[in-house]
Amino acid sequence: MSRILVSACLLGAPVRYDGRAKTLSGSLIENWRATDRLVSLCPEVSAGLATPRRPAEIEPGASAAEVLDGTARVLTDTGEDVTAYFVRGAQIALDTAKARDCHVALLTDASPSCGSRWVYSGHHDGSRQTGRGVVSELLERNGIRVFSPRDIAALASALA
Repeated sequence: MSRILVSACLLGAPVRYDGRAKTLSGSLIENWRATDRLVSLCPEVSAGLATPRRPAEIEPGASAAEVLDGTARVLTDTGEDVTAYFVRGAQIALDTAKARDCHVALLTDASPSCGSRWVYSGHHDGSRQTGRGVVSELLERNGIRVFSPRDIAALASALA
């Protein structure tokens, strides 16, 4: 039975940059939890970032693909380069998914790590843009389909 790699914040862990969770609930989550299909991971914490931490975004005009390719950075709102943590977290997520037989992932949107449909613009002004986070990009490159909480029904169909 294939498992689902899930952003730890969606399962109630207070690991977001602001020290909070973004808990997702519902019958699908509870069923998957009861059948041991969920593999919880926070890539940023796994890579060594603290909670809470400064908010970070992929630099303006760049993409997660460019971060992975080494031509763009992830920066905090104070300008600190935290790219290495995000790339390391993405690799940990991929390694975990492979080791735990996760062929799909349920990741929170907006995050420079987990964003699957959109991310913030890099200006730290609240504006957002279509795009992926670094983890989502690496997982997709390796054949692991990524879904956002808005797409949970599609995720359930993909597992059927």
